[in-house]
Amino acid sequence: MGGRKVLKSSKEAVAESVAPQRFEFGAFILDMQCGTLTCEGRRVAIGYKGLLLLHALVRASTQVVSKSALMEAAWPAAIVEESNLSVQIAALRKMLGPQPEGPHWIATVPRTGYRFAGRVKSLHSAAPDPPAASPGSPVNSGRPSIVVLPFANLSNDKQQAYLVDGITEDVITALTRFRWFRVIGRNSSFVYRNKSVSAKQVGQELGVGYVLEGSVRRSGGRLRVSTQLVETTSASELWAERYDVEMKEAFSVQDAIAERIAGAIEPELLKTASLPAAARHTGNMTAWEIVRQGTWHFHHVGQQTHLVARELFREACRLDPELAEAHLWLGRVSAGIVAYGWSEHPPEDIREGLDAALAAVRLDEKNPYTHYALAICSAYANAPEQAIFAAERAIEISPSFALGHLVLGMAELFRGSAPSAIASLEHGLMLNANDPQNFVWLNFLALAHLFAGDGTNALAAAVRARKVRPAWRPVQETLACCYVAVGRLAEARSSHELMSEMENPPGDTLEPLRRLNPHWQERLAELLGQTQA
Repeated sequence: MGGRKVLKSSKEAVAESVAPQRFEFGAFILDMQCGTLTCEGRRVAIGYKGLLLLHALVRASTQVVSKSALMEAAWPAAIVEESNLSVQIAALRKMLGPQPEGPHWIATVPRTGYRFAGRVKSLHSAAPDPPAASPGSPVNSGRPSIVVLPFANLSNDKQQAYLVDGITEDVITALTRFRWFRVIGRNSSFVYRNKSVSAKQVGQELGVGYVLEGSVRRSGGRLRVSTQLVETTSASELWAERYDVEMKEAFSVQDAIAERIAGAIEPELLKTASLPAAARHTGNMTAWEIVRQGTWHFHHVGQQTHLVARELFREACRLDPELAEAHLWLGRVSAGIVAYGWSEHPPEDIREGLDAALAAVRLDEKNPYTHYALAICSAYANAPEQAIFAAERAIEISPSFALGHLVLGMAELFRGSAPSAIASLEHGLMLNANDPQNFVWLNFLALAHLFAGDGTNALAAAVRARKVRPAWRPVQETLACCYVAVGRLAEARSSHELMSEMENPPGDTLEPLRRLNPHWQERLAELLGQTQA
């Protein structure tokens, strides 16, 4: 929390929040808050990389922008060939066409770079039609944005203010590791310290879609931290959580709380930032928008919604082959379709997912989601070692990335390391307690405990999994085995009967585990056999 570093990042955040985000040239309007380009009011299909390059050029107006600056704008922290820039610029020229006066909008400056040759007007006010939404709000297709307001100190001891401020700053730092949304800097958010302001007001003043509020109360050797995530347009509460932790050493407590909050808030933001079901694809959407629509379907966790999501992610990949998010989501949904037993051709589907995940890693190596996609696909391609390496890389990039810990636990389980799997799965579930797909991770946790010889904790995890998805056949199978392991045969028979009445999916979520650990498969068969004795 050094002063020099914080000051620099806060200045950048302030500049970003007040800089114009809408530009007009000819009949075109570029709106970076919405992530759209329109011509005479109609959407223009433009790839995400093209959007970033066009923004860099119009922002510089008629000044020359070097090739290196343009490549950094479109491919930050990635190593790409200069030919990629040439291809994108050529596509932009073709899409924009000539200026009314004749020459192209984008001029080449030999051996240097490019410049925008047309007259650009910055628009500081939001477009009146349609009504503007806060950047990053659920109805906005641009990159989600969030501010963490200074947490309130509810302790009687005012000397604890340093600890409360430290927790706030650590949460801000932890959230910035998730690069898919924008986080307002510390100095901008601390302007609101000890002020009574509404989420709507903060959203309007800072141009953000979400506000994270919180309070800290210390009582003896314990800390209670309460947090809530609010969407600024509607002022509706999207998520709230309370954390009770032992206070032994200030900085470790701050890190632990920041990790929990960041891990829990990130998937909630991802879900709420997706497009609603009513949003229809008109053929004039950007790849980024199509990905957002796909994620909405993905999070509803059903066979049809997953298949629809896959088609949307495929389309996004075709529209913008260099959009890493499109490839990583195609990898994730492909693995899900195979894992849930919804695939008619598992080898082909998981191969598609692997190829997409590898492309995502190549395009954005520093994004933890790309490595997660590779990990989950590798796990279902019977390559647990590769899955472990990819999961560990995701965690290195973002220590509070819940999915990284969860997929690491799954990969450890698939390769036969039940004790190692337990620690990773429990940590991931602690970070991400409310994910609608947790029934899968809880089922893996139950099996890990079972194979480690702990029937009691295995049963507890299986019961939690049943609460999330009671009609999922594998959960009832695991429950039956766990009940047998603890000697509760009547309940084991009941779970087995329920399992038998449920439709058997065409695939098997545990197929890699069974294939790589035949002794465990024999153990499950033995336990299930006792329900019929």
